[in-house]
Amino acid sequence: MPKIEQKEAIVREIKSKLENASSIVIVDARGLTVAQDTDLRRKFRAEGVEYKVYKNSMVRFAVKDTKFSELTDYLAGPSAFAISYSDPVAGARLISKELKDKKALQFKAGFVEGTVYDAAGIHAVADIPSRETLIARLLGSFKSPSAAFARVIKAIAEKDSPAEAASEAESA
Repeated sequence: MPKIEQKEAIVREIKSKLENASSIVIVDARGLTVAQDTDLRRKFRAEGVEYKVYKNSMVRFAVKDTKFSELTDYLAGPSAFAISYSDPVAGARLISKELKDKKALQFKAGFVEGTVYDAAGIHAVADIPSRETLIARLLGSFKSPSAAFARVIKAIAEKDSPAEAASEAESA
């Protein structure tokens, strides 16, 4: 296969991945050891996030005239891409956790649900809890007032019960 056809195939692959993506995080992974990179890829796979290194020129061709075109401003130097299809924050959250152990790893930018973020912005997005956590918190806040009311009623009932028992004992 001629070289130009290979490049066209890569550009088509990138485009198809981006069309289905809910988020893309671009990182600079220079300086990671092979063991660290392998560990990172394993963790991404477990979370359902695809982690791949592409040439910036191939990504530029793929995002040209798409909603991802603003990402070209961040395509300088070696770039690795974390593409998430279901949970938009999964890739950013996982990278944020790994930043503590893997000092060489750095955010460059990201695209989450229609918005492009710089390194600081994508770091803030990474701090957003998962959907399940947010739902659990919401349900907990719904349950909290009724649980507090039930405790108050129970305390009042228990307070009245010993007094009634004592008055019944005295009358007998």
